[in-house]
Amino acid sequence: MALIDTMNQMTNLLEGLSRDLVKVQRGNKAAAQRVRIGTIKLTKIGKGFRKESMQAEKSGRLKKKTLKRPKSKKKKSRFVA
Repeated sequence: MALIDTMNQMTNLLEGLSRDLVKVQRGNKAAAQRVRIGTIKLTKIGKGFRKESMQAEKSGRLKKKTLKRPKSKKKKSRFVA
C-alpha cells in the first residue's frame, strides 16, 4: 500500500503549498521559503509516485475505470437526397 501513502503525502504537500502561496502573495517571506522547499519535496515524491504507479499498473493492482456512456440517438435528416 505504498502507492496510497505516496498519494496521501502528495495531497498533504499540495494543500500546504497552496496555503503558503496565498501567504506569499501577501508578502510573507517565510512562506516563500516553505514553498521553495515544498516544491523540491514534491518533485522527489512525484518521482516515487511515477515509479510506484507504473509497477502497480503492470501488476494489475491499478486498473482504469471505464465509464459507460449512454447511447446517443442519431437525428434523422429532414432533407432527402
